[in-house]
Amino acid sequence: MRHPVRLIALIVGALAFLFPFYYMLIGSLQAEPDTTPKGALPTGNLTLGNYADIDSRVDLGTALLNSGIFTGGVLLCTVVFGVLAGYALARLHFRGRTLVFNLMLLVQVVPFQLLTIPLYVLIVRTYGLGDTYLGMILPYAINSAAVFIFRQYFMQLPKELFEAAAIDGASELTILWRVALPLVRPALLTAVLLTFIGPWNEFLWPFLITKRADMQPLAVALANYMTNVAARAANPYGALLAGACVLAAPVVVLFIAFQKRFTATDIGSSVKG
Repeated sequence: MRHPVRLIALIVGALAFLFPFYYMLIGSLQAEPDTTPKGALPTGNLTLGNYADIDSRVDLGTALLNSGIFTGGVLLCTVVFGVLAGYALARLHFRGRTLVFNLMLLVQVVPFQLLTIPLYVLIVRTYGLGDTYLGMILPYAINSAAVFIFRQYFMQLPKELFEAAAIDGASELTILWRVALPLVRPALLTAVLLTFIGPWNEFLWPFLITKRADMQPLAVALANYMTNVAARAANPYGALLAGACVLAAPVVVLFIAFQKRFTATDIGSSVKG
């Protein structure tokens, strides 16, 4: 008796979770806004006009390319610097290691928005990196959460592996590349998936760095569209939801594509040794 009840409860929970996404999609396809409960039902009021309006006003191909460059650069820096810093904090013994780790944890409680103005002055005025991809990427290059994830994974590995490699004459970089990294692949995927959503949805910082439309990521282009254009559209409600669907679509596709790997990683990350 318990199993059918549990199954029904899971189905109800899944439907409740998916309904906002379904309603967002249906609303984006409506030719005329319908905020009543009937609006959640597919009727003859559906059209692709809201998406056609976005395509006519926003260069989606260029915006997607800019988002790929921005997000890809952030992910690359996150993995490289996260692995190096996490390995150093977990396996290397040096004076002040505990202090560095505590400062890293302290950074996680500081909201990024508080650092926006100092970072803008530093990146644009001091380094002269306005209107560049590097200026967008640098503030996100090091992710303290990713460093913490890699440190914890490296600390779980048996120290005998590192000692045996050192006895064989391997350098620290060789040990990291050939011994440690193959054993922390779950951490790599976890850090990438957790980091991806941040820069992909970020619109404030790229907008501050550049006002050039040919360099703005998808989130910035759609934010400009929904702020300046959607309100004057024939169906502002549908235009806003269509913009949200366009921004969410690549994330949903990637999640579906990597769902099995993400599930396997989540399960494997709970197994020590």
